[in-house]
Amino acid sequence: MTDATNKTEAANKMAEYRIDPDAGLEIGMYTLGDHLPDPHTGERVSAGERVREFVAYAKAAEQAGFDVFSLGESHQEFFASQAHAVILGAIAQATEKIKIASSSTILSTSDPVRVYENFATLDLLTEGRAELVAGRASRVGLFELLGYDLRDYEELFEEKFDLLRQINREHVVNWSGQFRPALRNAEILPRPQNDSMPIWRAVGGAPASAVKAGMAGAPMVMAHLGGPVSAFQQTVDSYRAAAEQNGFDPASLPIATAGFLYVADTSQQALKELYPHVNEGMIRTNGQGMHKQLFAQSTDPRSIMNIGSPQQVIEKILYQHEKFGHQRFLGQIDFGGVPYDRVMRNIDVIGSEIIPAVKKYTARKKVSAE
Repeated sequence: MTDATNKTEAANKMAEYRIDPDAGLEIGMYTLGDHLPDPHTGERVSAGERVREFVAYAKAAEQAGFDVFSLGESHQEFFASQAHAVILGAIAQATEKIKIASSSTILSTSDPVRVYENFATLDLLTEGRAELVAGRASRVGLFELLGYDLRDYEELFEEKFDLLRQINREHVVNWSGQFRPALRNAEILPRPQNDSMPIWRAVGGAPASAVKAGMAGAPMVMAHLGGPVSAFQQTVDSYRAAAEQNGFDPASLPIATAGFLYVADTSQQALKELYPHVNEGMIRTNGQGMHKQLFAQSTDPRSIMNIGSPQQVIEKILYQHEKFGHQRFLGQIDFGGVPYDRVMRNIDVIGSEIIPAVKKYTARKKVSAE
């Protein structure tokens, strides 16, 4: 088989995940759905206003030229997106072309059948714009809340993720497992717009989880907080190696990365504005803040955190693309009670300055490489 044939087949497979390999790196926005006070004032908006902010951000991201908007779920204090599929339904009706996704759906404590029904319906509402990112949960209070044993953390996710993907492949499902009743000749309806939809696996940056994604031939969303790009290279390499060893073409499997994205006139201004929000937000939601020295290292062009002036962020994203060869970057812009107008300012600057530059370079690079 020729290299040209291999590239064509990989491109066709990528298209199944609604990725255009010739359009350059996709840029998206994601929010965890947090509902945190502004660390400077101690005040926070109402839950209703926060939920409406998510919809407004998605509309603004679409208008600014973002490719994707994604929303996570969490079931604890300081979050407002427990019913994230409902909010994504509102976003589906408020937008026309931007892809919408979860980031992520906590599959371990959900029924894969109901999850699939919800997201297939979203896909129909959006005429083929919905995607599902399945994750295991970094905040584990929901296990007790929803009646699951935390000791089954790994087994719950692996079994349910396999079932979810089987539902996506097969019209009639026969299945049995440990954590839900068996399915016998079950037809799961509705079906998505094109009969199946992209289902990604969320990975927290550790190679072990990435290996499992690669073994299954599942597209990977690699989340990161901070550190050098080189620290995450092993995760990407392990994912592709596992995919190849299990008979999948790594070139046909998309990779997304997800982490902080914030711009200001200078890197020092960006750090000064964002750090209090990240640090206080992490203390409230995870019990431990962000080390100030680690955060300050984001000014290094080889840092995984895309924080700085527009030109600095462009250079960082391009450096990461050079190292990872990924197809999508999702930026977390609104964490920790960042004021609404500042989030909107970031969306506007990213759309007008960063996205065009990144796409121009990565699309041109793709063409020249062929």
